Amino acid sequence: VIGQPAKSKRPKEPGENKIKPINKKVKPKPPKMRERESADSSLKSQSILTQVMDKGHFQKLAATLSLSAGQSIELRCKGSNVTWNYPSYLDTFKDSRLSIKQLDRYGQLILANSTAADTGEYSCWLQLCNGNKCRKDETKTGSTYIFFTDKEELFVPTPSYFEIVYLNPDKPAVIPCRVTTPSAKVTLHREFPAEEIETDGTDIIYDVKKGFVYQHPTSDHKGIVYCKAESQGAPQISIKYHLLYVEVPKGPPSTTIAASSNRAEVSDSVHVICTVLGEPDVDVNFRWQYPGQESERPAIIQNFWRLINRGTGHTTRISKSVLLVEDFEARDAGNYICIAQNLQGETTVATRVELS
Repeated sequence: VIGQPAKSKRPKEPGENKIKPINKKVKPKPPKMRERESADSSLKSQSILTQVMDKGHFQKLAATLSLSAGQSIELRCKGSNVTWNYPSYLDTFKDSRLSIKQLDRYGQLILANSTAADTGEYSCWLQLCNGNKCRKDETKTGSTYIFFTDKEELFVPTPSYFEIVYLNPDKPAVIPCRVTTPSAKVTLHREFPAEEIETDGTDIIYDVKKGFVYQHPTSDHKGIVYCKAESQGAPQISIKYHLLYVEVPKGPPSTTIAASSNRAEVSDSVHVICTVLGEPDVDVNFRWQYPGQESERPAIIQNFWRLINRGTGHTTRISKSVLLVEDFEARDAGNYICIAQNLQGETTVATRVELS
Protein backbone atom coordinates (compact mmCIF):
# COMPACT_ATOMS: atom_id res chain seq x y z
CA VAL A 1 0.00 0.00 0.00
CA ILE A 2 1.44 3.36 -1.01
CA GLY A 3 2.34 5.48 1.89
CA GLN A 4 2.55 2.56 4.40
CA PRO A 5 5.82 2.59 6.29
CA ALA A 6 8.18 -0.23 5.30
CA LYS A 7 8.70 -3.06 7.87
CA SER A 8 12.12 -2.83 9.42
CA LYS A 9 14.28 -5.92 8.87
CA ARG A 10 16.14 -7.18 11.94
CA PRO A 11 19.70 -8.18 11.06
CA LYS A 12 20.39 -11.95 11.37
CA GLU A 13 22.25 -13.13 14.37
CA PRO A 14 25.40 -15.12 13.63
CA GLY A 15 24.48 -18.76 12.97
CA GLU A 16 20.73 -18.07 12.62
CA ASN A 17 18.96 -19.78 9.74
CA LYS A 18 15.46 -20.20 8.38
CA ILE A 19 14.73 -23.46 10.30
CA LYS A 20 12.81 -22.92 13.48
CA PRO A 21 14.60 -24.13 16.62
CA ILE A 22 11.78 -26.61 17.42
CA ASN A 23 12.48 -28.54 14.24
CA LYS A 24 16.24 -28.52 14.57
CA LYS A 25 16.68 -31.76 16.56
CA VAL A 26 17.23 -34.16 13.66
CA LYS A 27 20.34 -35.78 15.16
CA PRO A 28 20.37 -34.91 18.84
CA LYS A 29 23.75 -34.99 20.52
CA PRO A 30 22.97 -37.36 23.46
CA PRO A 31 21.91 -40.25 21.18
CA LYS A 32 25.09 -39.67 19.20
CA MET A 33 27.08 -40.20 22.37
CA ARG A 34 25.11 -43.38 23.19
CA GLU A 35 25.66 -44.71 19.68
CA ARG A 36 29.38 -44.15 20.00
CA GLU A 37 29.41 -45.83 23.43
CA SER A 38 27.55 -48.89 22.14
CA ALA A 39 29.91 -49.08 19.18
CA ASP A 40 32.88 -48.96 21.53
CA SER A 41 31.46 -51.69 23.76
CA SER A 42 30.73 -53.93 20.77
CA LEU A 43 34.31 -53.53 19.67
CA LYS A 44 35.48 -54.60 23.13
CA SER A 45 33.46 -57.83 22.97
CA GLN A 46 34.04 -58.42 19.26
CA SER A 47 34.98 -62.00 18.39
CA ILE A 48 38.50 -62.61 17.11
CA LEU A 49 37.41 -65.89 15.46
CA THR A 50 36.82 -66.11 11.69
CA GLN A 51 36.24 -68.84 9.13
CA VAL A 52 38.36 -68.83 5.96
CA MET A 53 36.06 -69.04 2.93
CA ASP A 54 36.86 -69.54 -0.76
CA LYS A 55 39.16 -67.14 -2.60
CA GLY A 56 40.63 -65.68 0.56
CA HIS A 57 37.37 -64.33 1.97
CA PHE A 58 36.74 -64.36 5.71
CA GLN A 59 33.50 -64.74 7.63
CA LYS A 60 32.73 -63.83 11.23
CA LEU A 61 31.21 -66.81 12.98
CA ALA A 62 27.83 -66.86 14.72
CA ALA A 63 27.11 -68.85 17.89
CA THR A 64 26.42 -71.97 15.78
CA LEU A 65 27.48 -73.21 12.36
CA SER A 66 26.21 -76.18 10.34
CA LEU A 67 28.44 -77.96 7.82
CA SER A 68 28.07 -81.28 6.02
CA ALA A 69 30.27 -84.09 7.31
CA GLY A 70 33.19 -84.59 4.94
CA GLN A 71 33.87 -80.89 4.52
CA SER A 72 37.12 -79.36 5.71
CA ILE A 73 37.20 -76.15 7.71
CA GLU A 74 39.84 -73.53 8.47
CA LEU A 75 39.44 -71.21 11.45
CA ARG A 76 41.64 -68.25 12.33
CA CYS A 77 42.03 -66.31 15.53
CA LYS A 78 43.71 -62.90 15.54
CA GLY A 79 46.72 -62.60 17.82
CA SER A 80 50.34 -63.61 18.26
CA ASN A 81 49.70 -66.03 21.17
CA VAL A 82 46.44 -67.91 20.64
CA THR A 83 45.10 -70.91 22.58
CA TRP A 84 42.46 -73.24 21.09
CA ASN A 85 39.78 -75.46 22.58
CA TYR A 86 37.96 -78.16 20.58
CA PRO A 87 36.23 -81.55 21.13
CA SER A 88 38.50 -83.51 23.47
CA TYR A 89 38.38 -86.77 21.56
CA LEU A 90 40.46 -85.18 18.78
CA ASP A 91 43.29 -85.06 21.35
CA THR A 92 42.50 -88.47 22.81
CA PHE A 93 43.07 -90.20 19.48
CA LYS A 94 45.79 -87.73 18.33
CA ASP A 95 43.83 -87.22 15.13
CA SER A 96 46.04 -86.37 12.14
CA ARG A 97 43.10 -84.57 10.48
CA LEU A 98 43.56 -81.73 12.97
CA SER A 99 46.30 -79.15 12.40
CA ILE A 100 46.99 -76.19 14.69
CA LYS A 101 49.63 -73.56 13.91
CA GLN A 102 50.61 -70.20 15.36
CA LEU A 103 51.67 -67.63 12.77
CA ASP A 104 52.88 -64.06 13.31
CA ARG A 105 49.46 -62.38 13.40
CA TYR A 106 46.97 -65.21 13.94
CA GLY A 107 46.44 -68.75 15.12
CA GLN A 108 45.19 -71.30 12.60
CA LEU A 109 43.06 -74.42 13.10
CA ILE A 110 42.41 -76.72 10.14
CA LEU A 111 40.15 -79.79 10.38
CA ALA A 112 40.18 -81.98 7.26
CA ASN A 113 37.60 -84.57 6.19
CA SER A 114 35.24 -83.80 9.07
CA THR A 115 32.96 -86.45 10.56
CA ALA A 116 29.80 -86.34 12.68
CA ALA A 117 32.00 -87.06 15.73
CA ASP A 118 33.72 -83.67 15.28
CA THR A 119 30.49 -81.88 16.29
CA GLY A 120 31.09 -79.60 19.26
CA GLU A 121 32.46 -76.32 20.61
CA TYR A 122 35.44 -74.67 18.91
CA SER A 123 36.88 -71.64 20.68
CA CYS A 124 40.02 -69.56 20.95
CA TRP A 125 41.41 -66.78 23.08
CA LEU A 126 44.47 -64.58 23.32
CA GLN A 127 47.00 -65.38 26.05
CA LEU A 128 48.63 -62.52 27.96
CA CYS A 129 52.00 -63.63 29.30
CA ASN A 130 54.43 -62.11 31.76
CA GLY A 131 57.46 -64.37 31.88
CA ASN A 132 56.23 -67.91 32.54
CA LYS A 133 52.84 -66.76 33.86
CA CYS A 134 50.01 -66.53 31.33
CA ARG A 135 46.36 -65.63 31.64
CA LYS A 136 43.36 -65.50 29.33
CA ASP A 137 42.51 -62.13 27.79
CA GLU A 138 38.75 -62.04 28.41
CA THR A 139 38.25 -59.19 25.88
CA LYS A 140 39.76 -61.15 22.99
CA THR A 141 37.98 -64.47 22.61
CA GLY A 142 35.94 -66.30 20.00
CA SER A 143 33.64 -69.32 20.08
CA THR A 144 31.27 -71.24 17.84
CA TYR A 145 29.48 -74.58 18.08
CA ILE A 146 29.81 -76.55 14.82
CA PHE A 147 27.31 -79.21 13.73
CA PHE A 148 28.81 -81.62 11.20
CA THR A 149 25.56 -82.99 9.82
CA ASP A 150 25.29 -86.59 8.67
CA LYS A 151 21.93 -88.19 7.92
CA GLU A 152 23.43 -91.61 8.75
CA GLU A 153 24.63 -90.36 12.17
CA LEU A 154 21.99 -88.19 13.83
CA PHE A 155 23.69 -88.64 17.21
CA VAL A 156 27.29 -87.58 17.82
CA PRO A 157 29.16 -90.93 17.90
CA THR A 158 30.80 -92.06 21.15
CA PRO A 159 33.55 -94.64 21.75
CA SER A 160 31.31 -96.84 23.94
CA TYR A 161 27.86 -98.41 23.64
CA PHE A 162 26.95 -97.80 27.29
CA GLU A 163 27.62 -94.90 29.61
CA ILE A 164 27.09 -94.23 33.33
CA VAL A 165 25.58 -90.90 34.39
CA TYR A 166 25.69 -90.03 38.11
CA LEU A 167 22.71 -88.20 39.57
CA ASN A 168 23.76 -85.90 42.40
CA PRO A 169 20.92 -84.23 44.33
CA ASP A 170 22.76 -80.91 44.51
CA LYS A 171 23.71 -80.37 40.86
CA PRO A 172 22.21 -80.89 37.37
CA ALA A 173 22.90 -84.15 35.52
CA VAL A 174 23.38 -84.35 31.75
CA ILE A 175 22.42 -87.26 29.49
CA PRO A 176 24.84 -86.33 26.67
CA CYS A 177 22.90 -87.52 23.61
CA ARG A 178 23.92 -84.61 21.36
CA VAL A 179 22.79 -84.46 17.73
CA THR A 180 24.61 -83.56 14.53
CA THR A 181 21.54 -81.90 13.02
CA PRO A 182 20.18 -79.02 15.12
CA SER A 183 16.67 -79.31 13.62
CA ALA A 184 16.30 -83.00 14.62
CA LYS A 185 13.43 -83.86 16.94
CA VAL A 186 14.89 -85.60 20.01
CA THR A 187 12.98 -87.48 22.72
CA LEU A 188 14.09 -89.26 25.90
CA HIS A 189 12.93 -92.80 26.76
CA ARG A 190 13.11 -95.15 29.71
CA GLU A 191 14.02 -98.77 28.93
CA PHE A 192 11.94 -100.30 31.73
CA PRO A 193 9.11 -99.70 32.05
CA ALA A 194 9.20 -98.79 28.34
CA GLU A 195 7.95 -95.20 28.11
CA GLU A 196 8.82 -91.76 26.82
CA ILE A 197 10.02 -89.36 29.51
CA GLU A 198 8.30 -86.01 29.28
CA THR A 199 10.59 -82.98 29.03
CA ASP A 200 8.65 -80.16 30.61
CA GLY A 201 11.25 -77.44 30.00
CA THR A 202 11.62 -76.92 33.76
CA ASP A 203 12.85 -80.04 35.58
CA ILE A 204 14.04 -81.78 32.40
CA ILE A 205 15.15 -79.71 29.42
CA TYR A 206 16.82 -80.47 26.10
CA ASP A 207 19.90 -78.46 25.15
CA VAL A 208 21.01 -79.14 21.57
CA LYS A 209 24.66 -78.54 22.59
CA LYS A 210 24.58 -80.78 25.70
CA GLY A 211 21.71 -83.25 25.60
CA PHE A 212 18.94 -83.77 28.17
CA VAL A 213 19.52 -81.97 31.46
CA TYR A 214 17.93 -83.07 34.75
CA GLN A 215 17.90 -79.82 36.72
CA HIS A 216 17.05 -81.42 40.10
CA PRO A 217 17.92 -85.15 40.04
CA THR A 218 16.16 -87.51 42.46
CA SER A 219 16.30 -91.26 43.10
CA ASP A 220 13.12 -91.58 40.98
CA HIS A 221 15.19 -90.74 37.89
CA LYS A 222 17.54 -93.74 38.22
CA GLY A 223 17.46 -96.51 35.65
CA ILE A 224 18.45 -97.07 32.02
CA VAL A 225 17.45 -94.50 29.40
CA TYR A 226 18.16 -93.77 25.74
CA CYS A 227 17.38 -91.02 23.24
CA LYS A 228 15.56 -91.15 19.92
CA ALA A 229 16.10 -88.65 17.07
CA GLU A 230 14.13 -88.04 13.87
CA SER A 231 15.04 -85.87 10.88
CA GLN A 232 13.63 -86.53 7.41
CA GLY A 233 13.96 -90.27 7.66
CA ALA A 234 13.82 -93.31 9.90
CA PRO A 235 14.31 -92.53 13.62
CA GLN A 236 17.67 -93.38 15.18
CA ILE A 237 18.46 -94.60 18.70
CA SER A 238 21.35 -93.40 20.86
CA ILE A 239 23.54 -95.52 23.11
CA LYS A 240 22.09 -96.44 26.52
CA TYR A 241 22.76 -94.44 29.66
CA HIS A 242 22.66 -96.00 33.14
CA LEU A 243 21.53 -93.33 35.62
CA LEU A 244 22.85 -93.99 39.14
CA TYR A 245 21.67 -91.92 42.09
CA VAL A 246 24.41 -90.71 44.44
CA GLU A 247 24.01 -89.39 47.97
CA VAL A 248 27.19 -89.36 50.01
CA PRO A 249 28.71 -86.52 52.02
CA LYS A 250 31.16 -84.30 50.16
CA GLY A 251 34.54 -83.56 51.66
CA PRO A 252 37.75 -85.43 52.55
CA PRO A 253 37.51 -89.24 52.32
CA SER A 254 35.38 -91.07 54.87
CA THR A 255 38.00 -93.63 55.88
CA THR A 256 38.30 -96.68 58.13
CA ILE A 257 41.21 -99.05 58.81
CA ALA A 258 41.38 -102.58 60.13
CA ALA A 259 44.04 -105.30 60.46
CA SER A 260 43.42 -109.00 59.96
CA SER A 261 44.75 -109.35 63.51
CA ASN A 262 46.14 -106.84 65.98
CA ARG A 263 48.46 -109.49 67.44
CA ALA A 264 50.68 -111.55 65.17
CA GLU A 265 53.27 -114.26 65.69
CA VAL A 266 56.59 -114.57 63.90
CA SER A 267 56.20 -115.78 60.28
CA ASP A 268 52.47 -114.90 60.20
CA SER A 269 50.97 -113.04 57.24
CA VAL A 270 49.21 -109.83 58.22
CA HIS A 271 47.10 -107.64 55.99
CA VAL A 272 45.80 -104.16 56.85
CA ILE A 273 42.82 -102.80 54.92
CA CYS A 274 42.08 -99.08 54.41
CA THR A 275 38.52 -98.45 53.16
CA VAL A 276 36.88 -95.30 51.77
CA LEU A 277 33.20 -94.74 50.97
CA GLY A 278 32.62 -91.87 48.57
CA GLU A 279 31.10 -90.48 45.41
CA PRO A 280 31.20 -92.84 42.41
CA ASP A 281 33.14 -90.47 40.15
CA VAL A 282 35.67 -89.21 42.74
CA ASP A 283 39.08 -90.89 42.69
CA VAL A 284 40.92 -91.68 45.92
CA ASN A 285 44.70 -91.91 46.32
CA PHE A 286 46.26 -93.95 49.14
CA ARG A 287 49.62 -93.61 50.89
CA TRP A 288 51.02 -95.87 53.64
CA GLN A 289 53.43 -95.50 56.51
CA TYR A 290 54.40 -98.73 58.33
CA PRO A 291 57.10 -99.91 60.78
CA GLY A 292 59.40 -101.71 58.34
CA GLN A 293 59.29 -98.95 55.73
CA GLU A 294 62.55 -97.22 56.66
CA SER A 295 64.48 -100.48 56.59
CA GLU A 296 62.95 -101.18 53.13
CA ARG A 297 61.00 -104.14 54.44
CA PRO A 298 59.07 -105.50 51.41
CA ALA A 299 55.29 -105.13 51.56
CA ILE A 300 52.64 -105.77 48.92
CA ILE A 301 50.09 -102.97 48.37
CA GLN A 302 47.00 -103.44 46.19
CA ASN A 303 44.37 -100.78 45.40
CA PHE A 304 40.94 -101.37 43.88
CA TRP A 305 37.39 -99.98 43.87
CA ARG A 306 33.84 -100.94 42.92
CA LEU A 307 30.33 -99.48 42.97
CA ILE A 308 27.81 -100.69 45.54
CA ASN A 309 24.12 -100.01 46.11
CA ARG A 310 23.24 -98.86 49.60
CA GLY A 311 19.46 -99.23 49.57
CA THR A 312 16.75 -96.87 48.21
CA GLY A 313 18.65 -96.62 44.94
CA HIS A 314 21.73 -94.85 46.29
CA THR A 315 25.06 -95.72 44.68
CA THR A 316 28.41 -95.38 46.45
CA ARG A 317 31.99 -96.07 45.45
CA ILE A 318 33.97 -98.27 47.82
CA SER A 319 37.74 -97.85 47.43
CA LYS A 320 40.21 -100.10 49.23
CA SER A 321 43.95 -100.29 49.73
CA VAL A 322 45.35 -103.51 51.16
CA LEU A 323 48.86 -103.69 52.65
CA LEU A 324 50.19 -107.24 53.07
CA VAL A 325 53.20 -108.14 55.25
CA GLU A 326 54.39 -111.73 54.87
CA ASP A 327 56.61 -113.57 57.39
CA PHE A 328 55.90 -111.15 60.23
CA GLU A 329 59.00 -110.16 62.25
CA ALA A 330 59.66 -108.14 65.39
CA ARG A 331 60.50 -105.07 63.29
CA ASP A 332 57.01 -105.22 61.73
CA ALA A 333 55.27 -104.49 65.04
CA GLY A 334 53.94 -100.95 65.46
CA ASN A 335 51.56 -98.43 63.90
CA TYR A 336 50.20 -98.90 60.38
CA ILE A 337 49.06 -95.53 59.01
CA CYS A 338 46.87 -95.02 55.93
CA ILE A 339 46.45 -91.58 54.30
CA ALA A 340 43.50 -91.34 51.90
CA GLN A 341 43.26 -88.28 49.67
CA ASN A 342 40.76 -86.84 47.20
CA LEU A 343 40.40 -83.39 45.62
CA GLN A 344 38.75 -82.02 48.78
CA GLY A 345 41.34 -83.09 51.30
CA GLU A 346 42.87 -86.05 53.06
CA THR A 347 42.11 -88.29 56.03
CA THR A 348 44.63 -90.18 58.14
CA VAL A 349 43.74 -93.35 60.06
CA ALA A 350 45.92 -95.81 61.96
CA THR A 351 45.88 -99.20 63.66
CA ARG A 352 48.51 -101.02 65.73
CA VAL A 353 49.79 -104.55 65.27
CA GLU A 354 51.75 -106.12 68.18
CA LEU A 355 54.05 -109.15 68.23
CA SER A 356 52.54 -111.98 70.28
